[in-house]
Amino acid sequence: MSMLTHAVLTLLLPLASAALIALFLRRQGALASWISTAAAGGVAALSLILLQHGERVTGSLEWLRFGDFSVSLGFKFDDLAALMLFVVGWVGFLIHVFSLGYMHDDAAKARFFGGLSIFMFSMIGIVLADSLFMIFIFWELVGFSSWLLINHYHEKQSAADASKKAFIVNRVGDFGFLLGIVWCYWQFGTTDLTALAKLAPAHAGAISAGLPLLLFCGAMGKSAQMPLHVWLPDAMEGPTPVSALIHAATMVAAGIYMLCRINFLMVPDALNAIACVGTITAVYAALCAVVQRDIKKVLAYSTLSQLGYMVAAFGLGSRTVTSHMGGINVDWIVPAGVGAAMFHLTTHAFFKALLFLGSGSVIHGCHHEQDIFRMGGLRGKMPLTFLTFTLGVAAIIGVPFLAGFFSKDAILYLAYRNNTAIFALLAFTAVLTSFYMVRMWKIVFFGEARSESAGHAHESGLVMTLPLMLLAGLSVTGGYASIYGRLAGSLAHLIPVAHGADHTIILATSLAVTVIGAAAAWFLYPAAKDDALEVKSGALFGRLVQLKESFDSVYDYYVAKVQQRFAMLLNFLEQIFLAGLIIRGLAGLVGLAGLGARALHVGSLHAYVYWFLLGTVLLWAFATGLF
Repeated sequence: MSMLTHAVLTLLLPLASAALIALFLRRQGALASWISTAAAGGVAALSLILLQHGERVTGSLEWLRFGDFSVSLGFKFDDLAALMLFVVGWVGFLIHVFSLGYMHDDAAKARFFGGLSIFMFSMIGIVLADSLFMIFIFWELVGFSSWLLINHYHEKQSAADASKKAFIVNRVGDFGFLLGIVWCYWQFGTTDLTALAKLAPAHAGAISAGLPLLLFCGAMGKSAQMPLHVWLPDAMEGPTPVSALIHAATMVAAGIYMLCRINFLMVPDALNAIACVGTITAVYAALCAVVQRDIKKVLAYSTLSQLGYMVAAFGLGSRTVTSHMGGINVDWIVPAGVGAAMFHLTTHAFFKALLFLGSGSVIHGCHHEQDIFRMGGLRGKMPLTFLTFTLGVAAIIGVPFLAGFFSKDAILYLAYRNNTAIFALLAFTAVLTSFYMVRMWKIVFFGEARSESAGHAHESGLVMTLPLMLLAGLSVTGGYASIYGRLAGSLAHLIPVAHGADHTIILATSLAVTVIGAAAAWFLYPAAKDDALEVKSGALFGRLVQLKESFDSVYDYYVAKVQQRFAMLLNFLEQIFLAGLIIRGLAGLVGLAGLGARALHVGSLHAYVYWFLLGTVLLWAFATGLF
């Protein structure tokens, strides 16, 4: 088979699995789970074949035509797509395997695995899309499938609310994304990525910052950047494998991947704004993570913070170069930031999937307890989970020679080279990351069991621990040039590397932030049922809690006091003027008068007395000539 056929098959396998489960296997959960996992295994194998073969292919087919406007569906498989496909395929497959054990007794297992398959189909569609229009189609399918998975426990009101929140917030970002696609077609006459890559440098001076910023709105939604970040922590209401799949390597990474896809449309002002949004998100989410009790929500805010790191890297790493084209000097963007952003996306996918699945193993072993202050002493009861989870924590805080150490240092170097203020903020974020991750790790695994659930905890079975071991291996080795270079191809050459004095400064900074944050957490948090920060500094703890809840409070106020009232006004005007006067005309006017007359007859003597007095006043005013 040709490589294009392999790419098509990679896309269609999970679609076939989802269709088969939805049509025939809704009551056969065991069979559905194995079919979905087999399809994910096929995707993983095909992604490895495509990655190692080295051939990069494109192909498209016209789908719709309206006059001069045509819509084509096609594939663009280059080094960027090959890397992302490997991440989605292999992490997705390992999460499927883990789910076989985690969801073994779930009554709605068939629906769950069908949702996983449709999600994999949607994500692969984004990865292989050759145009902004095709990306948008699968972008919306990812939104639908994530709603379905987050809402798996739909009988819980919190899960239903979280799924609706995720769906609505993402639609806000997607509206801006759609406007950006329309603007792009209007300016360039195409949304094809290959054609845009050729046209953009020649038209760099004519590209407004509004175009890339509107496209960035889509990434703000999917990758949960401020102020559209509020859906991701609540999405922890879904099963833990869903949290790992959506919030570790796939859905939230789609925004970063899309930015790297359209780097040629970026202009300096847009990049500066993107870098600022990423930095603010990174700091905010790290501060919120410090006061979380739910093990999954600690990881959710950690994901928000790390996504902010990636967005900041993209905005900081790209630089402006002046070229001589057609007799004029043109400024355009060299995508140095793409290398750093994709490097951290890849390593983060490995260790964050490990941490989420490790938290799932802990939750499963503690009989679905999620409060870290009701755990403790799990190091001896769950040794394999403890070992792999420890490697994941070490990777994310940047312990030397692990994957996160290399990718985090690349981003810090970009910030140090380009923006001192952002460098300081990202270094502070790294201190917080080390603090809240070691805090969670110590509370969960050390000391004595602080609840009956933790006291009776047990190690998970092989089907759940095997993915942990494989992801642990990738979390250790995924940052080395010999490994990542084979995965990323030409993208590996875009990773910035510090030399000389810069290397010494970045290395010293990286080690310092890791040690300071870890030591502070280790000595501050003893084995106790209460949060040590809340006990020792209630004011600081309370302010951090308010910081976490502030955005939800603002949005709740806006919806209840502004949006809902505006909707009620529109409904009133529609009922009175549109439906009443314009459509029904005189009949509507008479009906309106009748409605008013009926409203006077309320059957209350007090009301009739008030109407009598009002009529008397009006009659007196008329008789005296006031009217």
